[in-house]
Amino acid sequence: MNWHIREAVRRLQDGGVIAYPTETVYGLGCDPLNATAVLHLINLKQRRIEQGLILVASHFEQLEAYLCPVPAAIRKRVTGVSKQPVTWVLPCHEHVPVWLRGKHHTLAVRLTTHPVSVALCDRWGGPLVSSSTNIHNRPAALTPLAVRKTFHGQLDYILHSTQAGSNQPSQIRDALSGHVLRDNG
Repeated sequence: MNWHIREAVRRLQDGGVIAYPTETVYGLGCDPLNATAVLHLINLKQRRIEQGLILVASHFEQLEAYLCPVPAAIRKRVTGVSKQPVTWVLPCHEHVPVWLRGKHHTLAVRLTTHPVSVALCDRWGGPLVSSSTNIHNRPAALTPLAVRKTFHGQLDYILHSTQAGSNQPSQIRDALSGHVLRDNG
């Protein structure tokens, strides 16, 4: 698996868009600070830039450069163990690019627990864009073969895993209020 992680990181460094397993569905990912890569990902999904994207990280510290300072109680909520994967929406710094936050002054972030995603973020050295492997408003591809069929060779790499996710997108919650913005069921 180490070779595959290194190859995925090489493709990310080259500005590529990859697919990788998460604790939810397969995700499309790229370097969040590479505008060309992010816009290519958005175009592949036929998604509007105004919607914003999710960043996935293996550790909260990987997200701190993007987020406004987080009070200890909120940080504990975001980093706490949950029965289901949760994406948290938090206030972000002004310098966070519009291609990540969309029309919002917040950013959606998730701490991944999937071992391949954790290894990928660790090897990459920071967060990655994480958007489900689907064309906008269609079901997500749940296997590497389905990812390949959905994107017809338009991805730079597909990172395989024998450990499946939940096959459901994460729940999205406002980190400050705790309100559910999107349920996964």
